[in-house]
Amino acid sequence: MTPAPAPATGLLGAAPVPVASRVHLPSLLAALAIMLVGSIYPLLFADASGQADHGLAMALFWAMSAGLVRGVGFVPRWFGWRWLFSGWACVAGLLLAAWLRWGI
Repeated sequence: MTPAPAPATGLLGAAPVPVASRVHLPSLLAALAIMLVGSIYPLLFADASGQADHGLAMALFWAMSAGLVRGVGFVPRWFGWRWLFSGWACVAGLLLAAWLRWGI
């Protein structure tokens, strides 16, 4: 009989703590809104001269990705990915996009 494999460990050697995952409706709705509005009106990702605004697009796509990942209830185990795809990251991406677009 072979021994059971050891459980996966986290960054500091401790077993990762399971995080409760469930649908996060505000993040999901924000992501779906970005996806639909960007599909219907792609000039949203352009600057005043009609050229692609890559900084704005990056911020909105980050917010959309974070919103979709967190919105469907997936919570990554590694803390870096967990923050990058959290509901707060979705808000940060939206605020960055607003600042890049309107200078708020």
